[in-house]
Amino acid sequence: MSELVFVDTNVLVYQRDASEPAKQPKAKAWVDGLWTHRTGRLSSQVLQEYYQTVTRKLRPGLGRDEARQDVRDLTSWAPVPISTAVLDGAFEVEDQFGLSFWDGLIVAAARHASCRYLLTEDLQDGQDFGSVRVVNPFRHDANELGLW
Repeated sequence: MSELVFVDTNVLVYQRDASEPAKQPKAKAWVDGLWTHRTGRLSSQVLQEYYQTVTRKLRPGLGRDEARQDVRDLTSWAPVPISTAVLDGAFEVEDQFGLSFWDGLIVAAARHASCRYLLTEDLQDGQDFGSVRVVNPFRHDANELGLW
């Protein structure tokens, strides 16, 4: 089985953001590959942030129906719920690495989902959180990591 990749909100948003012509195709290539190989993972936090961003902050944004369909489709990526175990993991990451609580939740959810990689531009590229390594999707492609 291929390595699992946890996808942060920003990657999902950029694949829909036509105002980011440098980032949109890279984000789309990652997301398309994760769909094809069925190795994408995320959390309920990511789904909530995605919906809010693409319907309220993105210009031009998505309509509610289209955004809701995206969210429904992404539920096949086995969203990690915010459980007591994930919360405790977030507190641990926050204390150990000095991350914000919200970033700690992302890292803890990636760990909980047994992901090897965390795809985001919001954390330091290459940063290692034990079992999870941060990959900036705008600096690396999946082939570099041997994912597909």
